[in-house]
Amino acid sequence: MEITLTTPALLFPTVSLLMLAYTNRFLTLATIIRNLRDRYNKDHEETLVRQIANLRYRVHLIRNMQIFGVLSLLFCVFSMFALFAGWIAGGQWSFAIALILMIVSLGISLRELQVSVGALDLLLMDMEEGER
Repeated sequence: MEITLTTPALLFPTVSLLMLAYTNRFLTLATIIRNLRDRYNKDHEETLVRQIANLRYRVHLIRNMQIFGVLSLLFCVFSMFALFAGWIAGGQWSFAIALILMIVSLGISLRELQVSVGALDLLLMDMEEGER
């Protein structure tokens, strides 16, 4: 397979948009965590403890998503540099690693989405229990 300098450049917009989405998720979680902490300081409810544990796990997932996304971008840049310098094999391997890192980042993102649905289920269960 022939790879040119523009091939790794195709990954740049994708990584940039994903990093923006990951950052927005992180900022939203940070706001939710701060609000929950204030609520927990007032009322030591058991449901808040479960929500906080869920949020802690999600923050770690988002951190890992971001790490693998940034590593993917770094390997993509190295791939472009290697191709520019004429190191075709190095450029191809770097691009392959960048793609693998992006797949890992997206896989972690899927897991975070599953966990976030679990958090919403906790809230819905609390609401249903309150109705009874």
